Amino acid sequence: VQLVESGGGLVQAGGSLRLSCAASGRTFSSYPMAWFRQAPGKEREFVASVNWDLSMTNYGDSVKGRFTISRDNAKNTAYLQMNSLKPEDTALYYCATTKETFWNAPSRVTLYDYWGQGTQVTVSS
Repeated sequence: VQLVESGGGLVQAGGSLRLSCAASGRTFSSYPMAWFRQAPGKEREFVASVNWDLSMTNYGDSVKGRFTISRDNAKNTAYLQMNSLKPEDTALYYCATTKETFWNAPSRVTLYDYWGQGTQVTVSS
């Protein structure tokens, strides 16, 4: 399974970015997708997840109401729309997926087996 993130960059506070995660190597639509982030010196933090058919989404408290996760199973791609960005959103953003199938949208980092290389998001004040 290969995951490739794109869409990161430098943005001013209050701005928006959309991250993409292109997946390959197996049937994309059967598994949940998630975004995590990690800032220097901090632990990896859950951002958002979506289950296989988009019927369930889950968000970290710090991004609720500002970020939206989605997926296009026909394009094997997951997205993270980030609005009202804050300097504290600055981090390396990773997409991830699981080895096992789940009916829901897990948030625990230990449940995710496959990871992309990350895309940097920097929000200036």
